[in-house]
Parts: sequence; C-alpha cells; structure tokens
Amino acid sequence: MKDYIFSSVYYYIMNHPDIYEFRLDVDESERIDKLLSNYFPEYSRSTIQRWISNQDVLIDGNPCSQKDKISSSCNISIKITSQPTVDLIPEDIDINIIDESDDYIIVNKKSGMVTHIAPGNYTGTLQNALYFKYPELGLVPRTGIIHRLDKNTSGILVICRNLSSHNILSKQLQDRKFIKHYHSLVTRIIDKPITIEEPIARHVINRKKMAVRSNGRYALSKIRPLSVYKNASHIEIELITGRTHQIRVHLSFIKHPVIGDDVYGFKNSIFNKYKNILNRIDKSFAQYLHAYSLSFIDPKTKKIKTYTAPYPKEYRILLEELKINENI
Repeated sequence: MKDYIFSSVYYYIMNHPDIYEFRLDVDESERIDKLLSNYFPEYSRSTIQRWISNQDVLIDGNPCSQKDKISSSCNISIKITSQPTVDLIPEDIDINIIDESDDYIIVNKKSGMVTHIAPGNYTGTLQNALYFKYPELGLVPRTGIIHRLDKNTSGILVICRNLSSHNILSKQLQDRKFIKHYHSLVTRIIDKPITIEEPIARHVINRKKMAVRSNGRYALSKIRPLSVYKNASHIEIELITGRTHQIRVHLSFIKHPVIGDDVYGFKNSIFNKYKNILNRIDKSFAQYLHAYSLSFIDPKTKKIKTYTAPYPKEYRILLEELKINENI
C-alpha cells in the first residue's frame, strides 16, 4: 500500500505543483534552509536547497538564498514539485477520533505521543497513525497537521484532509481566529483570573527549553480558576499567542508549574508531596496539561465549530484525589 500511495503522491505533485503558503514564526535567527528542514522533515535538506535555488521559495514575496537568515515572522510561499524524500511509515496505532468531515479530522491526542516526525524520530507519532488510517493525507502538506501539541500534552488537534481546507484553516490559525482553551492542574493556589503577558525566547543555557526573556517574542496567556484545592488548582488557559511551550513557561514564571512538568519547575523537592500520589496513579503520565477545546470557522459552511476533548483517565483520577485528599 505504501509504495502505491507514494507513487500516487509523486504523480499528483508533478502534475499539480502545489503553492503552499504559510506564516513562519521563529524563536531566534536561523538559516532559511534549516528552518524549512525542521518544518518539512519529510524532505531532505538538499531537496529544500534545490527549491531555494530554483526560486520556488519566496519570503514575503521575494526570492531568497540558502544562507539567508530569518530573525522575525515572515510569510513563506513554496512551490512543491518533488516527492517526499523520507518515507512516512503508516503505522496501525490507536488514535481517538472525536469527529471528521470531508475537510478535517478532530483528534484527541494522548499524552506521550509525539505529534509529527522529526529527524531521528520517524515512527510512533500521530503523523504515522494518521497516515495509516487516512492514506489520502499523503497529498496534503505535513499530512494535514497545521498545529501541534508537546509530546506530554494531551488533547484536541484539527487535521486538514485536503489542500483547500489546509490553506483556509492555516490562515485562520495565523490570524489568531482559532480559539484554544487548555485545562491544567497546577501547584499552589490560583483563585482569581490572571493575564500573563511576558515575552518568550530560547533559554540562554539550555537550548531545548524556552524562558521568559526581555528580548523574546510577544506571548499572551489568560488564566481563570476552575477549582481550588488545599495546595493545588484546576485552571483554564486561553492561549492568545502560540509560542513554543508557552503555557508551561508562563505558569512556571508565576511559580505555578504544571503538576508533573519536571522541565519547567515541578522537579523541585518542595513538590514531593504531589509526586507520591502521581506515582500511585501512573508513573509514566508526565504532565497534567490538556488541550480541552478548540473553535474555528468551518471552511465550507462558514459556521463556527467548537469541539471539546475528554480528559485522560489519569487526569480524572488526580482531579478526584485533589477533591478528597487534604495532604496534597
């Protein structure tokens, strides 16, 4: 099946070269060929460099060179005229489908699953699972994935089933017309609404992490409490911007790290009282952050669609523990 799908993709691309347009957000100055290699892991760096040399890549409407560096957000236009150079392996992995139409699929991603393939990580992702269940997604850039969730964040994602819906919904996402609400269990008490408006950039020492930094990119999160417990809170976060690790960084910055998020503050020994209970629930469940709801405009009907994703089992168990356990 895989060989047939890829030959079909190749035939389609060569006879219908797609103009793929999107907005590229960057965290720090980087060469355009490297940025695009990260964005399109299914294509080799040499393929992307060939696109650039052939002037099939435009930055804000202008041709570029391989060595050009991008240091701020820009509009990218690419004429894709070649077959993916990394075979995306279809894998029969169970995924939770909330709803689907001719234009999109709504998925409830489980915690612990990577959203899409990346160098050195070509199997076991949501992208592999989607390609198995919906092989026609091979005709859509990035297999229809227009936004992502961190590996250990569970919850709702929209997947585009065709190029038309891909371009329409990508534009909505870029124009901040998606309304995204996350739910999280966090340390300490949050008993009133909070607006966090702090810029985010790469961590100075650990380049795999993000941090609040004065020279970072604008980031805005709005928080409201859902329930308050003795030493923890259940909160809702409206994500206005979508920076890398934004919610986790902002919550850590105000000293309310996500329960279970060792990368951004939860590994501190003062939180050991939480960890005993977490180990009893499930040691492998990493962080209690869930993409709960998503609203967007349907590409065909032009009506607002709103979807919600049920909490994972572990999340529900901890909620119950917080209600009855006075020691946490």
